[in-house]
Amino acid sequence: MKLCLVVDDSEIVRRVASYLLTSSDMRWLEADSGERALEMCKAGMPDMIIVDWQMGGMSGIEFIQSLRVQEGGDVPFVIYCSTENDPQDIARALAAGANDYLLKPFDRDSLKAAVFHEDVAA
Repeated sequence: MKLCLVVDDSEIVRRVASYLLTSSDMRWLEADSGERALEMCKAGMPDMIIVDWQMGGMSGIEFIQSLRVQEGGDVPFVIYCSTENDPQDIARALAAGANDYLLKPFDRDSLKAAVFHEDVAA
C-alpha cells in the first residue's frame, strides 16, 4: 500500500484530500506546513506528496526544492496544488521538481487522475 502525504495549511483542504483518498488503496498522512512535512519525510519518505502552492512560512516551491535535495527526496511523486492556472507558476513548480499539478478546488475524479498517474501506478 502506497503512502501519500498531503501538505496544506488549510485543515479543510487536507481533510477533503484525505477523505477522497480513503477509498483508494493508499494510506495518507497530513502536514499543516512545509517545515512539518520535511520533518515527516526525514522520518520516512512517502511515495507521493500533494503540496499546496501558497502556505504560510515555507511555500510549496520552497518545500519541493528542499525535499528534492534530501536523501531519498527524488523518490516521491510530487503534485503541487494551486487555485491559479498560471503557466509561469506551473513551469516554476515543474522546474523545482514537481511531477504534476492539480487545480483547486479538486474533486474525487481529478484527484484520483493525478494520484493514479501512470508514473505513480507503476
